[in-house]
Amino acid sequence: MDPELPVVRLCVAGMQAEAEGRAEAARDLFQQAWDGARDDYEACIAAHYLARHQDSPAETLRWNQECLDRADRVGDERVRDFYPSLYVNIGNAHRELGQLAVSHRYFVRAAERAAVAPEGQYGDWNRFAIAEGLRDTADAAAAEGDEEAGARGGVGEGVERPVRELFLRWCERGDLKALGLMLPAYLGYLGTDEDRVRLRSALHMVHAARWLPEGEQSLLEEAMGAFAVR
Repeated sequence: MDPELPVVRLCVAGMQAEAEGRAEAARDLFQQAWDGARDDYEACIAAHYLARHQDSPAETLRWNQECLDRADRVGDERVRDFYPSLYVNIGNAHRELGQLAVSHRYFVRAAERAAVAPEGQYGDWNRFAIAEGLRDTADAAAAEGDEEAGARGGVGEGVERPVRELFLRWCERGDLKALGLMLPAYLGYLGTDEDRVRLRSALHMVHAARWLPEGEQSLLEEAMGAFAVR
């Protein structure tokens, strides 16, 4: 985004107000950005920030939908990187309203666009949020007939149970090395072939290092075995 745009300057000032705990001032600045938007691109930016300062899930959804609609109208490279987080935000809003199957569909759209998110912490945040949303809404989507929901909804119980047990043990004793190797691959798992390779590689890497107690090595082997048959 062009930092010289008046709308962007207002939104930056609003984010600063947020960071300082001045929520009302932040909302006023974002409202000024919306009121001063000169086209769909600027309205898209302002709507994104206004959505964060609504009093109800329904209003949050309305502003997130407004943001998405404006991005669709722009339809060029300026908004290409917006879509993963736009779909995440709408998915989260539907989840807050209890509309889990609808929410799942937006998290699927976000997963399909995840590759266009910028690399680094922002891209990681999007991937983690998408994966969490898919896991939380998969059962509801499957209950409404989405046959692929289970495959998108996580790594599978055979992998999930031993990996969760390992995370608990590593957190208890502060094994940051094992957590650092495994958590990104697990938290960002979206069910693609690339994700499967990443998680399988992380499992094998920690197992091959042989620094874990015997019981944890066995849990890794259990997860690796279950993953191999998926």
